[in-house]
Order: sequence, then structure tokens, then C-alpha cells
Amino acid sequence: MMYDLMEWRSQLLSGTLPKDELKELKQKVTSKIDYGNKILELDLIVRDEDGNILDPDKTSVISLFHAHEEATNKITERIKEEMSKDQPDYASYSRMSSSPTHSLYVFVRNFVCRIGEDAELFMSLYDPQKSTIISENYLVRWGSKGFPKEIDMLNNLKVVFTDLGNKDLSRDKIYLVCQIVRVGRMDLRDSNSKKYTQGLRRPFGVAVMDITDIIKGKAESDEEKQHFIPFHPVVAENDFLHSLLSKVTASKGDSGGQGLWVTVKMLVGDVIQTRKDYPHLVDRTTVVARKLGFPEIIMPGDIRNDIYITLLYGDFDKYNKTTQRNVEVIMCVCDEEGKVMPNAVCLGAGDKPVSEYRSVLYYQVKQPRWMETLKVAVPIEDMQRIHLRFMFRHRSSQESKDKGEKNFAMAYIRLMKEDGTTLQDGIHDLLVLKGDSKKMEDASAYLTLPSTRQHIENKGATIVRNSSIVGGLSASSRDAFYISTLVCSTKLTQNVGLLGLLKWRMKPELLQENLEKLKIVDGEEVVKFLQDTLDALFNIMMEHSHSNEYDILVFDALIYIIGLIADRKFQHFNTVLEAYIQQHFSATLAYKKLMTVLKTYLDTSSRGEQCEPILRTLKALEYVFKFIVRSRTLFSQLYEGKEQTEFEESMRRLFESINNLMKSQHKTAILLQVAALKYIPSVLHDVEMVFDAKLLSQLLYEFYTCIPPVKLQKQKVQSMKEIVRSNLFKKQECRDILLPVITKELKELLEQKDDQQLQVQEKKYCVELLNSILEVLSCQDPASTYHHIQEIMVQLLRTVNRTVITMGRDDPLISHFVACMTAILNQMNNQHYSVYIETFQTSSELVDFLMETFIMFKDLIGKNVYPSDWMAMSMVQNRVFLRAINKFAETMNQKFLENMNFEVQLWNNYFHLAVAFITQDSLQLENFSHAKYNKIQNKYGDMRRLIGFAIRDMWYKLGQNKICFIPGMVGPILEMTLIPEVELRKATIPIFFDMMLCEYQRTGEFKKFENEIILKLDHEVEGGRGDEHYMQLFESILTECACHYPSIFNMVESFVSLVKGLLEKLLDYRTVMNDESKDNRMSCTVNLLNFYKDINREEMYIRYLYKLRDLHLDCENYTEAAYTLLLHTWLLKWSDEQCAPQVMSTEFQCSQTYRHLKENLYEKIIEYFDKGKMWEEAISLCKELAEQYEKEVFDYELLSQNLIQQAKFYENIMKILRPKPDYFAVGYYGQGFPTFLRNKVFIYRGKEYERREDFQAQLMSQFPNAEKMNTTSAPGEEVKNSPGQYIQCFTVQPVLEEQPRFKNKAVPDQIINFYKSNNVHRFHYSRPVRKGSVDPENEFASMWIERTSFVTAYKLPGILRWFEVVSMSQTTISPLENAIETMSTTNEKILMMINQYQSDENLPINPLSMLLNGIVDPAVMGGFAKYEKAFFTEEYIRDHPEDQEKLNRLKDLIAWQIPFLGAGIKIHERRVSDNLRPFHDRMEECFKHLKVKVEKQYGARELPDFDDKRVGRPRSMLRSYRQLSVISLSSMNSDCSTPNKIASESFDLEVVLPKQVKAESEETALQINPHPEVKMRRSKKRTKRSSVVFADEKTAPDISMSDTKCLSRKYEFMSDTNLSEHVVAPQKTSVLKQMSSVSRSMPTIPGLTLSVGPVAPDETIASHRLSQPVFPSTSDGDKKTFKKKKVNQLFKTMRISKVLEDGKQSVEHHFKSSSTDL
Repeated sequence: MMYDLMEWRSQLLSGTLPKDELKELKQKVTSKIDYGNKILELDLIVRDEDGNILDPDKTSVISLFHAHEEATNKITERIKEEMSKDQPDYASYSRMSSSPTHSLYVFVRNFVCRIGEDAELFMSLYDPQKSTIISENYLVRWGSKGFPKEIDMLNNLKVVFTDLGNKDLSRDKIYLVCQIVRVGRMDLRDSNSKKYTQGLRRPFGVAVMDITDIIKGKAESDEEKQHFIPFHPVVAENDFLHSLLSKVTASKGDSGGQGLWVTVKMLVGDVIQTRKDYPHLVDRTTVVARKLGFPEIIMPGDIRNDIYITLLYGDFDKYNKTTQRNVEVIMCVCDEEGKVMPNAVCLGAGDKPVSEYRSVLYYQVKQPRWMETLKVAVPIEDMQRIHLRFMFRHRSSQESKDKGEKNFAMAYIRLMKEDGTTLQDGIHDLLVLKGDSKKMEDASAYLTLPSTRQHIENKGATIVRNSSIVGGLSASSRDAFYISTLVCSTKLTQNVGLLGLLKWRMKPELLQENLEKLKIVDGEEVVKFLQDTLDALFNIMMEHSHSNEYDILVFDALIYIIGLIADRKFQHFNTVLEAYIQQHFSATLAYKKLMTVLKTYLDTSSRGEQCEPILRTLKALEYVFKFIVRSRTLFSQLYEGKEQTEFEESMRRLFESINNLMKSQHKTAILLQVAALKYIPSVLHDVEMVFDAKLLSQLLYEFYTCIPPVKLQKQKVQSMKEIVRSNLFKKQECRDILLPVITKELKELLEQKDDQQLQVQEKKYCVELLNSILEVLSCQDPASTYHHIQEIMVQLLRTVNRTVITMGRDDPLISHFVACMTAILNQMNNQHYSVYIETFQTSSELVDFLMETFIMFKDLIGKNVYPSDWMAMSMVQNRVFLRAINKFAETMNQKFLENMNFEVQLWNNYFHLAVAFITQDSLQLENFSHAKYNKIQNKYGDMRRLIGFAIRDMWYKLGQNKICFIPGMVGPILEMTLIPEVELRKATIPIFFDMMLCEYQRTGEFKKFENEIILKLDHEVEGGRGDEHYMQLFESILTECACHYPSIFNMVESFVSLVKGLLEKLLDYRTVMNDESKDNRMSCTVNLLNFYKDINREEMYIRYLYKLRDLHLDCENYTEAAYTLLLHTWLLKWSDEQCAPQVMSTEFQCSQTYRHLKENLYEKIIEYFDKGKMWEEAISLCKELAEQYEKEVFDYELLSQNLIQQAKFYENIMKILRPKPDYFAVGYYGQGFPTFLRNKVFIYRGKEYERREDFQAQLMSQFPNAEKMNTTSAPGEEVKNSPGQYIQCFTVQPVLEEQPRFKNKAVPDQIINFYKSNNVHRFHYSRPVRKGSVDPENEFASMWIERTSFVTAYKLPGILRWFEVVSMSQTTISPLENAIETMSTTNEKILMMINQYQSDENLPINPLSMLLNGIVDPAVMGGFAKYEKAFFTEEYIRDHPEDQEKLNRLKDLIAWQIPFLGAGIKIHERRVSDNLRPFHDRMEECFKHLKVKVEKQYGARELPDFDDKRVGRPRSMLRSYRQLSVISLSSMNSDCSTPNKIASESFDLEVVLPKQVKAESEETALQINPHPEVKMRRSKKRTKRSSVVFADEKTAPDISMSDTKCLSRKYEFMSDTNLSEHVVAPQKTSVLKQMSSVSRSMPTIPGLTLSVGPVAPDETIASHRLSQPVFPSTSDGDKKTFKKKKVNQLFKTMRISKVLEDGKQSVEHHFKSSSTDL
């Protein structure tokens, strides 16, 4: 497109184009630009006819509207064409169907055929269904050497087959055929010697191409594309070419590469049009082949005199010859003397005319079928005396014989009949005359004989064989010859009646008969002789001027001719008729006779009598009046204005007769009245020339008023529309008469209150009429139209307004009516407005009108009836509306402002309208391109400022009435102040203070105002309005206003800070709403809902809860969606009260009561928890619901469903694998981030199986400009204050929260694992650091661990997948503590694997093999040799005496590894396969050595027997071992580091009880337990039930927090199995003894990474229950439930074992503290 435009631009600038081409190119350019604008969704540009842009100031509203409509339609058509380039059907079809004539362009590129002789190629169009040629032949003479005979024609063989009409396009099939005739010897096999006859035309073959799709526009027709048409030779030399055509079209054979190469293209238009439109294809040298027959539409200047002769077939007897003759037909055109007329025969288009024609020769055929068409063209004056002569000769292949051959027969036919008419079209059976060949050339000899068999039969003669010879020639009955003829002549007629009329003076006695016969003459014949026929008619009328004998007949004949020309086929003859009237018509007295006959007909019809021609007469009224007016004009010129009065009187009487017809009540008159209304306007233009305009207007006034009021309204309006478009209506004095009757009619029709709605068609006519009137008035001098506009305003303005109000916005006519209303308002001046206001009788009527208008304007502004790209139309409408609003505002100030007359609703409507006007999209200039902004600013100014200042002024005029508009007007005024136009904001923001002051003075506060502004601000900012600048202006202006009112200042200040805070959050929210990052959107949503919670705006809070829920569902975050909805439930109580509207959400509006709503919410939340695999949370909700069903509503059916659901969830927990999510710490550093992220750290919960790399990549994609930080340490201030964006991301480990209900119980891993990564808000990140000298041989000696602890604001998961980190702390773990942690982890890992292999027999053995071998193989030395080397040295013990306890702990862990490894090796032995047996033996050998070594150094440890055969459930060594871990719950928050009290936060190590405590514990147990056997029994019982060995649950009363110690573990090993509950558990002596007689302290295997990490004593973190912001209003019922759960938990915990009285208080104290912490 751009290349085209650039090319055309250079052509325009060149200045070399002729005027018409320049105009055409300009139109092309503007059309392309407009099309491009549409594609780019730019504004529509409206132009005048020359392509210049219309100026709205100089164009009427109606013209502007029509220009927009026209431009839109053109572009729509253009787009359809462009789109249909892929499907060429539409574009070409639509273009073709709109044109009456078409042409087919054919370019013969080449002819490839092995002939060896000259050839003639006859190309034509062929209809295979009818087996007929439908066009002239195009003849190409091809030379024997493979080139055209005329070498100049090479590459110039072009033909246009023209005159194709829509009927031809609708033929089922059309072929392009080429018949090939060889010119040379009789037989190609004959040698090329002189003895053989040359120049014989012999059949050779045909080529056929189906061009139906190209003709119909369904296939591409490109002038560059070449088509190959295969050649099909005659099978035998005697095959008739025409027969071969039929065969070939039925079945295509192989051509062997021979044939024609052609280019074919369909062109629209006739020859003249195609030469103009396609000059590169069709030029003066292009041959034109016309259709056989006239085109569908005959053009007036098209003069033809073509007679087509087709040689059909013959039948010739051989007589005395032994074989059939080789018959050649020789045709020539002769005069009556027998002389051959030179060059009268044309074989085909593109060939020179010849004097004689020789047919194709078929060898020895009795009945040759030639089917050859040729054209005879002779001057019209010679037609009467010529005839066609056909000679028949036998041709011999031997030249010597051929020379002796003479014509053996002949035939002839005249082209004109004796009565002067032309030979009829069709087949003619010619008589074959035989005799002397010399006589055959003597015209006098044969012209006396009949020429056709029909002629003989008509004469009644009988011809017998060998009949008598007349003049040496006789008719043969044994021979036959058939031809067909077709006359295409605009000068020759085949109609006797028409000829008789044209030559009426020769036989005046037949005049009446011929006049009557004219009506049955074919239309084609009449229009061909239009001028001659009209001359004849008026001559008859003039020569009988003193009698009226022929008047009616001539009048009827004239009506018939005028009716013919109204036919589409002859529509182009209108111009011929017009030209005839102006240039040739000369009957000066005709007007009297025409008016007399016309009046007679009208009078007859108005009486209800039969008058057959009257309807035709009314249809022909326009031309009848043209004849009358022209005749009168000629008479007036001839006699210098004589008889003017008589003429005017006749004209007046004629109109009276028409009016009488209109008054007629006869049934027959209805149709005539409709016709009169339709055709009367067409006579005005002519009548006005010879008749007084004012008088004519008066006659028309009577014409319309004499029709009964409700009769023919639609037709009246149509008729009036034509009157308005006439010149008559442009005259003021005529409008004075006609306008009142037109407005009255329009008003009646538009205000009809029938049952059925006013028909669309009638509305269309009404609006078109009104538009036409306004269009005419807009072009006139304003002074002359003042009263006319007033007439329209008073009569129709309100009617039009009401029509607009009642019409649907999708009504196709709505835009027309709105344009009409806009035009009326636009043409009203100030005085008109004043006059119009005064027309209302009462103030209530005026109020109604103003209310209607305001509502309508507001509706039209909100739902623009014009397409969005009609910028000019919208701006003009806005300008008109603005003026009207301001005018009506003046009226309000004058009439409806005082207290008595104050109209609240009217003022309310005004304000809403004005705000709707100011905030409409089409006026928001800042949203437009710079060019458009400037264009609107320069043309129309910023209308927002004008109306904004008007609103401000109107507000301040309200005085005491302002309170009526608070809070109703807060929203609209807010909307206005948010418009980003500084002056407007400065002018309108003070209105807010005025509102606050007004409410404050009335009520002492401005709560209503505050509530409304918060509510509306939310909607407005979300909708895209508001900015930082507005926030500053709002703050400064309101604070400044409040300074003058100290009493209200503090309230205003707090209000402003509230709004400012809200605005900041809303702007953040809006910024990220279009962001691809849903995370950012969620963050902002949470900020907002927290804000609304803080200011107690429940409705808004709930609104944003659901927005957050929807965001989660989009991301499939079902868990977070559930937690989000849970917040809504916290606002609800279990009550049967009606729901308050603010706690409802649109999704659950069917819920009537609080209970119903809460139930529905719970069901939805449970569904989400289920999808998120959070069955534990779902169960707790199910239980709450179950309690309601069981104890409150007693719905056991629902209870049963609920319990089934719970059961399913419990089953899922145990059976379905739940992958644990990773957690990532993400820091956003730098000023480039939005405020809610800037320099903050967040913990993110990853999705299932999400790797850190994937998470980080997705994170970076949200901030493409951010830089990834490769360090995990916190950045410095320099990075934080830099303008860039830096992102830090690393994996952190969650820390398990306390679960007191699991304390000292055998809890399956599936249950425990959930809590390791859910309901957590503490996280660790550990990294190794080196301190002191590094021993290359032993890295463990210097490996310290730096551990960072993070605490989030809320628990995860929660209402977000991430939460901000609210506190961070760092601690360092010594190498020894690290070693203890690593050993604990290893032991835990061994135990976990043993547990897995115990419970699942099908696990592959490889992982166990690798784990055990890695520890026991001396090559690795069990992993702890390095520790021994590093820590168990005298040097280390001397330097670190405070670590003695830790060293003992490490030794204990090493000692305990041996029994674990032993248990593992036992399992391995049972499961190992034979081929791995050597490997096992080797491992067992290594283990023995290791065991000896360890037991020698650290003592032996023994595990209890876990293979109790009596227990059915699979036992878990790990579970059992867990119970041996001893730790105080209170130690979770204690300082559990080395004695120097460095806080070792967030380590997950069990606390080891010091030796002395342990000893005391044992001692006490022995002393105070008088029934140890009872205790043992109970213990055994428990063991049996749970497959777990319990330690005795006694505690020493003097255990204190300070005595406990905590050790660390190495960060690399993150086992998933530790769940030791950090609770003080008194130990059973007997079990301890059973475990080990050597050990001084029980080994406590540390928990895995997820165990709880304590905080430093000075820190207190309030961790919330469900990881979300806790909303304050929890119902009493909920509190009770919660409390009850806690109490139950406490008692369950206390029931673990019976403890001694003196230890009871201590335990109870710990348990209480643990449950309340939870």
C-alpha cells in the first residue's frame, strides 16, 4: 500500500497528468488513504466529490452525516474486495453484477501444430448446452512455417468478445472454441507437386477450453497467466468440425502437446468502457468480435447493420457420378443485375472483407454439415436491391480435372421482402436450382424463380422432378440446402406494422390500424427507430390539428413509447428522448391536445369510470409534461407569448382534475392516487419554466391537503421528499406555502400512537424528508430561513427528541434521527432558543422537556450512535450539545433556582449530564496522538474546560440546596476532577471541600461524603483515571481550603491522608493490573484488601477478596484461593439472620442467611483445598460443618455426606503421594521496582516439582530489565539506592512448627510430612564459611556454617504464594556442631531407609546398598574418621574445654550408628540377589571391622527387638526410634547454643539432657515408682497397639530451660523424616537399660531441616494461625470451637501416661504453654 501511495504521489507531483487522469488519480489516492486509515483504526476522513477534506464549519450537519455514511460504505465495500482477493468470487462477481455489459479479452500467444500448410483459426464463444456459437468468429490466418501470415501480427493477436450480458454470464457453460481449417491440398498425404489442386479449405481439428468460471468471475483471470488449449484433430478427413466440437466438449482427449497458448481476462463494460479502463490491454488495434445479436442494453449511438449468414447443411445427389461429390459452396452478394458487390462478405473479425466466400470442403459426402457463420455488411441504401447467391461446385484433388469443373447448381435469397421489411431471422430451406452454369450467373434467369421451398408452397405451385426449365434453370427436388440468418440492424425492421406507421402517408387508410398495432411491436424495433416513430406521431397530430380523430391513439402510442424507455433494457434511451424533445421536437400545438387528452383521462378516472391507459399515463407523466412544456415554449417563442392566460388556466384546471382524482373515494382510485403522488413531483422542474412558481406551490398545497389526513401517509411523505428536492422548494415564497403542510404531515406520522410500532420504512421516509428540508435550509440565507427553522423547531423538535428516546440504540435509523435533531439545534440561533422556551404553557411542561432532553443527551453521549471513527461527526454533535446544555442551564437559573421553584431532579439530571459530557471518551484529548490533539484543539478547543467551569458555577449557585446533592453528586464530581486537565482540576477540586463543609455544617461530620468518595475512587482509579499529580493537587487544594476553617481542619487533614493512602495503593494496583505478572497483581490486591480491612470497609474488602480469589484460580493456585475465601467466612457467623448486603458477594447472592452463605463458602473452600491436596485443612472445615449438621440444624443426610467426604480425605492423606514444594527467598533491590517490592525480601512457595532455575527464569521474565544477583548475602546501601533493578533468588528450608498433639505418639510419615512444608513461617538458609587456618587434609576442622533465619509476616501457604520477610537474623554454627548435625542426619537417613525397606518388600535394593557401603567401606572410613581426626584430639579438648558435652554427644552418635548399620545389613542380607552376594559379603566383612573399632572406642549400643511377630501392623524402626529422642518443649524458644550463649537460631537439633539430669531422672524413677511391673505392662500394651516402644514419661521437676543445649547439623543433608516433638519426656529406666547398659546419655537423632528453630530470647514474633491477615470480627461460635479444640488437645496430651503427682504440675505447665502457642 505504501509503495503504491509513494508511486502515485510522485505522479501527482510530476504535473504531467491530464486533468481527467489527475482527478482519477486523486480519487485513487484518497480511497487508498481512507482504506489504510480504516485498517489502522484511525479516524474516518470525509471528503467532497473532488477528494478534498470537508470542513465541518462550512458543511451542514446533514451533509456531513451523509458524507460519513457514504465514506463508511465505500470503505466497507473496499475491505470486502480486499478480503475477497483470496476468494475471487466476491470481488469480481459484485463488480460484474453491477455492470450490464461485459467483455472477454483473449490474447493468442502461440499456436503449436504440425500442419505443413497454411491454416485459418476461427475462435468464438460456444454454448455447449445449445450447441450454438454465440459470438462472431475471430479469424487468425496462420502460415505454414508456424507464424501468423501477417508477421506484423506476431505478439499482437488480441481480440475482445464484447456485448456479453448478465444472461450470458448465467449460462450453465461457456467454451472458448477454435476451429482450425487447413488451406491446401485435398489430402495431406498427397505430394506437394503442381498436379494437385491447391487452396482447398479442408477440416483439420478443434481446440476447446471451458471458460465458465472465468466468465462468471469464480476463477482468477490474469492478463499474465497463459492457458494451454489442447488441439484435437479430425479423425477422418470427412469429420464435420461442428460434430467434433460436441465430441470434444463431452470428453477431453490427449493433444500430444499440440494446441493454443492464450491469455484470457474478463473485463467489465462495453468496448468504449474497456478501452478507457484497460488501455494497456485494449487499444485501437485490438479486434472487436461482437455477440451474434443485440446486447441486453442497446446504446443509443450504437449503429449496426450486420446480417449473419450461417451455412447449415446440404443434401446433394451424385446423379451420373460414381462417387459422392466434393461439394464447395461459393457465396457472394449480388445486385439485381447479378453483379458481385465487392468486399461485402466478412469471414471473421480481424479479417479483411472479401467479395466471395468459399466453404470448407468435405470429401465425398452426400450431406455435408458446414455450420459456418459469416457476416454480410452492405450500405443501408443498397439493401433493397441485393441478394445472396450460392454456387455449388465439385472439386477434384487433381488440378487438371479441377480446372474443368463447373458449378453444378445454385441457390439464392433476397435480404429484403417485397413489403419493405427485412428477411426474418431463422432457418431458410433454399431451392437448389440446376441447369446451365452460364445461366446461373445471369440474375434475370434465376431472380424470377422462387428462392425458398416455403415460397413455392405459399404460391401453391408444385414442383416435380425434372420440372420445366425456366430460363435454362430448374428447381431440383433431390437436392437441398439450408441456411440461417440473423439481422442485427438499427436501420432495418422486420415489423410490417412499424414500417406502415413510419410511412403512414403512403397508406393513410391503414393509419388507425397501424397506430393500434404499434403497441404489439417488439420494443427493440421501436427504440431503434425512436426519432422516426416520434416524428411520425407528432406529424399525424399536427396534420389533424383541427380534428381530434387520432388524438387519443397518438397519445396512447406516445405513452407506450415512454413506457418502453422506462424499461431497464432501454434505460439508456432516456437521453435520446431528452435530446429529441430539446432538439428535434417541433409540434407547437401539441400541448393543447396532450393536455386535453390527459385531463379527459383524469376526469374519467376521478368519476370512477373505466380508463385503461390512465395508470400507464401517470407513470409517463414526466415526459408528457416535458412535451407539453416544450410545445408551449415553442408556441410562445413563435407567437411572442400569446395565449399565456389560457395556458395557465388550462394548467390550473389540469391540476384541479388531479386533485379531484386525489379526493376520489372509489376503490379503483387508490392505485392511481399512489401513482399520482409518486410521479407528480417529477413534472415540477419543467412546469416551473412556463408557470408561476408561487401559483404552482399553491396548487401543490391543495394537491396534498385534499387527500384525507390518515390516508396514504407513507406515499405523501415520499412525494413531499421529492418536492423538497426540487428547485421550487429553494424559493422562500414557495417554502412559506409548502413547509407548514409538510411539518404537519411529519408530526402526525411520527406521533402516531397505533398498536403497532411505526414501520421502519415510514420512519425512514420521515427522517429522509426532514433531512432534505434541513439540508435545503442550511444552504439558504439565514434571514430567509428564520421563520422556517422556527416552524420546524416548534412543530418537530420535541417529536424528533421523543422518537430518539423511544428508539433502540441498535435501530438502523437512530443515527439518522440524531443527526436530524443535531441539525435542528445547530440551525437554531439564540432567539430561537428563547422563543422555544416561551412556547411551553406551564413550568411543569418546560421541566418535562428539559428532563427529557438531558436524559436523551446523556444517553447519546454514553452510547454514541455513530461509529467510533466518525470523529468529525461526534465533535460537531458535542459542540451543538454543549451550546444547548448551556442555553438550557440559563433557563434553569432563571426559572428553577429559587426555593419555591427549585427542581431537585432537574438539577440532578443537569449535573449528571454535564459530567457525562465532560468525561466522554471523544473529549479526552490526552489519549489522542499529537496530530489529532492539535487538530481538535485548533478546531473545537477543549470543550471540557467550558463545561467544567459551567458545572462549578452552577454548583456554587445552588446555595442552601447543595445538601440535596450529597452524597449523590460526589461520584460524578470526582469523575470530573480526575480528568487530567490541570486548570479544570484546580477549578473543580474545591467543590469537594464545599461538599464537606456543607455536610459538616448540617451534621457535624462528613461521613456520607467520605464513604462515597472512597467507594467511587476505587471504581474510578480502577477504570484508568487518576495519577500522582492528582493526588498532590487533591492534598494541597483541600488542605489550603481547610486552613480557613480551623474547626474542620483536623478532620479534613485525616481524610486527605486516608484518601492519599488509598490512592497510592489503587494506583499501584492499576499499574500492575495490565501487567503480565499475576504475582504483582496479587500483591497489590492484598495491599488494598488490607487497607479496606483497616478502615473497616467490609464491602470493598470482600470485593477485593474475590478479585484475589479469581487471580489464584487463573493460576490454578487452589490452596491460596481457599485461604482467600476463608477470610470471607471469618466475617460470618453461624446464624439464621438475613445476610447484610455488604457481606454478600455476587457469586453467592442466592444465599439468604448467614448460615446458608457460610455453608456455601465452606463447600467451595473444601473443593479448593481438595484440588490443592490440602486435605488436613479441608478436614478441619468438614468437622466444623459436621458439628453444625449434627448439633444445630440436625440434617443427618448432609452429615452423612460430610463424613463420607472426611473419610475420603483421610484416605487420600495416607495413600496419595504429595510432592513437597520448595521455598525460595527473593529479594528485590533498587529504586527501579514499584514501592510494594522495593528493597524487600519475600519467601515464595514453589509449585509441585518446580526447580529453582525455572522459578528464577519466570521471575526474571516479569522484570526483563532486572539484573540477577549471584550472591546470597544481603546487598549494601549502594545497590538499594541505585535506580536499577536487582533480583536475588535462592532456596530456603522451612522450619517445622510445633504440633503438640503428635507429642510422644507414633505418627505415620504421611501425616507428619504435611507439616514439614505447610503452616510454616520460619525459614533457614545455610552456607559454609572458612575460619582460621585450613587443613587441606581435613576440611571439617575449619568448616563453620553461617545460617540466616527468615520470619514471614504470615504463615505459608496462605492467601498468597509468598509473604514478606518481617525479620531476619544470622547465626554461626561451629565445626563441631556441624559435625554433630551431619552425623545426626546420616543416622536419620539410615533409619528412614530401614523403615522404608521394612514396610515395602518391593523396593529395589540398590539405594540401600549404596548408602550402607558408603559408610562401612574402609576406603570411606564411615564418614566420621575426619571428625575423629579433627575433634577427638587432646589438643582440641585442651583448647575447647567448654565443648566436652558436645564431644560426648558426637561420640554417642558415632556409637549409635553401629546398631543402625547392623539392622540395615540384616535387611540387605535378606533381600540381596545371588549375583550381588559377593558385594554383600565384602560389606559385611567391613562392618565387622568397623563395629569392633567403634565399640572399643565409644562403647556398644543396642536397639530393642523390633520384629515382634505378634503385631499385625508393619513396624517402623524410625517411629520407635523417634520416641527415644528426649527434648523439652520449652527448649524450642531457649538459647540452645554452646555455653558462650551465641544465639544459634533456627537449628533443628534435639536437646541432649546433661548427664547429671539424666542420672537424677533415673534415680527418681526408681525411688518413687512402687509398681514398676504395672508400668511395664501398660508399656507393653501400648507397644503392642502402636508398634512403638515408649520411653517412660516421667520428668524431673528441676529441669530448667537453662540446662538444655541445642546442637546443629550440616546444611547439605536435608532428610525428610524427623518429627521429634520437642517436649520434655520422662524416661523409663527399664527401657533405657534395655537399650544400653553403657551409654551415659540417650542418643537424640536430630530432626530434619524442617524441625523448629528457636528465636533469640529477646525476640517475640506473633505467628498467625492460617498465614493470612486475621480479620478482627471472629464470631463467638468460632471462638468456642477453637477453644474447645485447644482444651481437647491439652487433655489428649496429658493422657499419654500417668505421671507422679509432684511432676504433674511441671508437665501441665509445659503442655499449656505449648497449646496456647499453637
